[in-house]
Amino acid sequence: MKIVYLLAGAGDMYCGSCLQGNTLAAALRRQGEDVLLTPLYLPLRTDEPNVGLPRIFYGGINVYLQEHAALFRHTPWFLDRLLDRPALLRRVARRSNPVRPEHLGPMSVSMLRGETGRQRKELAKLLDWLQRTARPEVVHLNNALLLGTAPEIRKKLGVPVVCSLAGEDAFVEKLPEPHYSEVRQLLRGRAAETDALVAMNRYYADFMADYLSVPRQRIDVVPPGIALDESSRHERQALKNGQPPEGPLTIGFLARICPEKGLHVLVDALRVLAEDPALPAVRVLAVGYLDPADRWYLDEIGRQVQRHGLADRFEYRGEVTLAEKIAFFSTLDVFCLPAVAPESKGLPAIEAWAAGVPAVLPAAGALTELVEDTGGGILFEPKNPESLATALKRMLRDRDFAAACGRRAQQVVRQRYSAETLARKMCEIYHRVTHPA
Repeated sequence: MKIVYLLAGAGDMYCGSCLQGNTLAAALRRQGEDVLLTPLYLPLRTDEPNVGLPRIFYGGINVYLQEHAALFRHTPWFLDRLLDRPALLRRVARRSNPVRPEHLGPMSVSMLRGETGRQRKELAKLLDWLQRTARPEVVHLNNALLLGTAPEIRKKLGVPVVCSLAGEDAFVEKLPEPHYSEVRQLLRGRAAETDALVAMNRYYADFMADYLSVPRQRIDVVPPGIALDESSRHERQALKNGQPPEGPLTIGFLARICPEKGLHVLVDALRVLAEDPALPAVRVLAVGYLDPADRWYLDEIGRQVQRHGLADRFEYRGEVTLAEKIAFFSTLDVFCLPAVAPESKGLPAIEAWAAGVPAVLPAAGALTELVEDTGGGILFEPKNPESLATALKRMLRDRDFAAACGRRAQQVVRQRYSAETLARKMCEIYHRVTHPA
């Protein structure tokens, strides 16, 4: 089957949706499907081999210029291509702050208007390429904020459009009025014009059915998948054997460094753990992308650990490559993602479980569902450092229980959360919408 997967790139940032889209496209190709992974806005950054096309549509510079200056809505396409060069887009993205929703209300509205929006020239270029070169049987959008393209794709190409739902509400809820209400209205209308909607879990499917005002049965649930390389994903030997490791016990955090992911809650819980004389030394090791605009938050975390006298118990190591991520998981006794808002994906927890690491996670959103499905850890009350500390104490004290959680979850991930399983289930949806009964 010929599939075009339109994926909003994030430039130099590791983005869960980008990683998942690249993983899906690679797995589909391994299963014999003809897939074109097509970046929009910015280049893709992945921690596995990048299977995306080098060409970028809806280049971030052109989209911005067409939003703010009428002249650029009429410039020739060959000139636009000069501004769509990946290296240029990466450079500009590093020096700007392109994804802050507080500043993107008008552009979000315009993009969702599609053929009547200010970026209609970009839509025309995409349609021309789809018709002349790609000639897909199905087009897959990686998030609902791209739904402005759906009506014209269906009309001009006569092919179905599938759209993944991937945490769009976190962006939309930060938009100021009147653009917030306009985007909500446009999303509801555009969602009705798609052939299939896909969420990664039941929680988000239920949530988005209400958010988009679509019948729940219209949203398929396809769990995320990760590439499982048995030769490179190592369990911590001491954890596997249920024996205490040498050195301090290590709690790992992998996520974007920002308030929503709750690293400050984990640091508060670390203070409680450090005051317990019955526990050996405990430390927090954090990795993940830090947006320059969130530098203040990491600085506040630094002041927080200083106030608690925990400067030697906390370390932030920055972003990690795939090899560094695998090494990171191999050092952990427990993984923790104390997000203060409900998660729509939970990919870091799945990656930890693939390495056999147990997890302590907030009882909210997709994370509740994942723990219940895998048996891979303990849930705590969201935003509550005392509740988190209690859950961490149990995991750190009962080494046999922790090891059993890690092994059980690792087995479930191999069975139900592999890239191959993801690709197979998505193919079922593609075939259903291209060959309706």
